[in-house]
Amino acid sequence: MLAGLPAARAPRAPRSAAAVPIAAELPVARVCIDLPPAHLDRAFEYLVPAALDDVARPGTRIKLRFGRQDVDGFLLERVAVAEHAGELAPVRKVVSGEAVLTPEVRRLARAVADRYAGTLADVLRLAIPPRHARVEAESAAATPALPGAPTAPALPDAPALPGAPTPAAPTPSGTAWADHRGGGAFLAHLSAGHAPRAVWTALPGGPGRGWADAIAQAVVATALSGRGSLVVVPDARDVDQVAAALVSAGVAAWAPGAAGGFTRLTADDGPAQRYRSFLAVLRGGAQVAIGTRAAAWAPVRDLGLVVCWDDSDDLHAEPRAPYPHVREVLALRAELLGCAALIGGHARTTEAQQLVAAGWAQPLQADRATVRARTPRVRALTSIDLAREGAAGAARLPGEAWQAARKALAVGPVLVQVPRAGYLPAVACARCRAIARCGACHGPLALGSAAGVPQCTWCGVLATGWRCDECGAGALRSIRVGSDRTAEELGRAFPGVPVRISGASSVAGVLARVEDRPALVVATPGAEPVADGGYAAALLLDAAVSTARVSLHTGEEAVHRWLTAAALVRPAGEGGVVLLVGDAAPAPTQALVRWDPVGFAERELAERAELALPPAVRIAAVTGTRDAVLAVLARLDLPAGAQVLGPVAVDEPARPGARDGGGTLERPVRAIIRAPLPAGGALAATLAASAAVRSLRRETGTARIQLDPREMM
Repeated sequence: MLAGLPAARAPRAPRSAAAVPIAAELPVARVCIDLPPAHLDRAFEYLVPAALDDVARPGTRIKLRFGRQDVDGFLLERVAVAEHAGELAPVRKVVSGEAVLTPEVRRLARAVADRYAGTLADVLRLAIPPRHARVEAESAAATPALPGAPTAPALPDAPALPGAPTPAAPTPSGTAWADHRGGGAFLAHLSAGHAPRAVWTALPGGPGRGWADAIAQAVVATALSGRGSLVVVPDARDVDQVAAALVSAGVAAWAPGAAGGFTRLTADDGPAQRYRSFLAVLRGGAQVAIGTRAAAWAPVRDLGLVVCWDDSDDLHAEPRAPYPHVREVLALRAELLGCAALIGGHARTTEAQQLVAAGWAQPLQADRATVRARTPRVRALTSIDLAREGAAGAARLPGEAWQAARKALAVGPVLVQVPRAGYLPAVACARCRAIARCGACHGPLALGSAAGVPQCTWCGVLATGWRCDECGAGALRSIRVGSDRTAEELGRAFPGVPVRISGASSVAGVLARVEDRPALVVATPGAEPVADGGYAAALLLDAAVSTARVSLHTGEEAVHRWLTAAALVRPAGEGGVVLLVGDAAPAPTQALVRWDPVGFAERELAERAELALPPAVRIAAVTGTRDAVLAVLARLDLPAGAQVLGPVAVDEPARPGARDGGGTLERPVRAIIRAPLPAGGALAATLAASAAVRSLRRETGTARIQLDPREMM
């Protein structure tokens, strides 16, 4: 309750504001109203009309009269006596009798809202997909009657999913877990109905030994104990890989009218199919759900295992309020439900390492001999190495890299990773080397083609007739080279060799797979396609660019990008080689060369703990116009040990919301608040309370509150 508001009165029998017959039993509905203001983040009470008694069940979508408007909401629970002392309005309509909000997802949504200083309504918008009435009707007719969710985990000898293998329990021998210390014990615990929690450092592997196969085998082991599984991956291509691995492991895809198997939950499938899959999980038809970020909320019955693959990927971070991360959502879910959790990737985040250091999860990783046998040979070409080549070493593709690519092209495809998309994503004055900036908003300019007109990367304005603000010259030179220009250069360096581009902005889009034949595949980070049989070599260009950005996570992101690409290359025993080209920071470079993401994460976490940086502490960022940010900070009741840093101006375009005395848009400022980990809950609570007061008073300006932000600078 906000300070200054009167205390709640004693409960009393409900009274209706209108002559509407109300339900005889449990006539009071507590509801969550789907409105954004923070001060409305509480349960409101309405009466259940007698006519809606049978369909107004907890978890259903409803329509209500709130003030002078009709609003949507969810029915949270029904009780016999109201806490509100006045008259209650009746629920206007039950949109659907489908109870889409389960008690378990409701508890999770409340926990996530509390952790991130958000509102329940905001979280439920992330958790529950929009209704599709036609799909709901057809699914109700096609779905067989299923028993309710069991109240306790099934025994270890419970039947497996339809089509799944039926041995007594999976064993690590001959599986993707055979080379990981503790892999066999992890599967055994899953098949016995236990709830192990692990942080897994995956190894590169071919068919039957890759990361997707390991996840599929963990899902099968969980199914042998009669429980369901939830797998969340960064994008639809990863969903395809997990789906294929599940089919290979004997788990069938769910089909309408059937029970058991797995289903996909991705936005790429369209609203109808996504809602159809959601209902299949909700009704217990599908026992395994695989999908992208929103799938973390899937209402899997008798959930036994949650999996977050590649938690380093930015796609796992929700861009909408309250900005939760999939890893944290699934960790909270495992904690609340007491189910198993698996967080994995080729790299290891400091956040995942923090879970290991705190004893929340156990590490699953291979020994050094196994790592050397399963990974390609990695070599870093620094400026010292390139200086030995003379003039050839100054080229963007040095002589040694060119020789390695030519040799590899004789036996298979070669992957070329570049940090930036486009043609020339950053340009400068050819005379004085000053960064070329937009005359309207001062954002950096870029070139989309060799004969193109410079364009602002912030506001999109074309800089026709551009002149340098420093020296007046009109010529431009490149300071960053993108994937399109790289492909153009490689086409000239390797005539007759096919060159393919994979990226969100490329003509062909993001490629899923390439054949095992000679070709140069140019890809931006995260868009690397899988090669049948693995790549013969990989060239990681512009390494210095990957570690030059000023950010807390720069080194960690570089290791993740490089290892993700290198994991697609054949092992050293089959001739696989990876060349890192450029003077990158020493620590990430050594982590790649030694293939040691665990050691890098351990050292990074130790340094952050010493400097009181996340994830060793909880961090909150308040960003917006200065007066609004200061008002939010002034109301905070900070826990012991908390510290406010700033506010200071941030390098972002000016946003509407407030103006200075001269009528100019204000540039935003940001304040950072850090607190010890045990005080994280109190920090979130006081930020939520301040946001509620701001909402209630309708204060001007803008203020965005974000807990555990990825970027602090």
